[in-house]
Amino acid sequence: MDTYLAIVSRREVRRYDGRPLPEDAVRRIIDAGRLAGSSKNRQARRFIVVRSRVEEVASAVWQPANIRGAALVVAVVTSGKGPLAFDAGRAGQNMMLAAWNEGIGSCPNGVADADAMRAALDVGEGEQVAMVLSFGYPLRPVSPERRPVERWVEAADRVPFDEAVSFL
Repeated sequence: MDTYLAIVSRREVRRYDGRPLPEDAVRRIIDAGRLAGSSKNRQARRFIVVRSRVEEVASAVWQPANIRGAALVVAVVTSGKGPLAFDAGRAGQNMMLAAWNEGIGSCPNGVADADAMRAALDVGEGEQVAMVLSFGYPLRPVSPERRPVERWVEAADRVPFDEAVSFL
């Protein structure tokens, strides 16, 4: 898929069809996060694939339903100092775009109860769960190629370009 088409056509997918994901796709999704850039190349993040504690993790995020129905749940865990949220976001966006390239939907989820999340994932001292990502085949499949890029941009429901962007 064209990269720009992937960016403009990707939407949050919160309902999945229940099919398992191929292990090679799972590997590529996680690797896309691992290979994301980081401040000073510190790579102060790790990824926890949640398989046995899905309910505990779901109860500690803002929107538990998409975690409960996902074929893959990945927590992005950061540690240390620096622009950790920025680096976690870069990794998360890479993973979501890699998934979309495979026809797999995704949704980021914020942590509503940090203590419960730390306990659910056995997160170490000095670490924090930056986000939890859910992945799965969309309940309602979407074909990015079904419309031109311009139509996806128009349908994005975003602030108009001229209001969001200024040139100095």
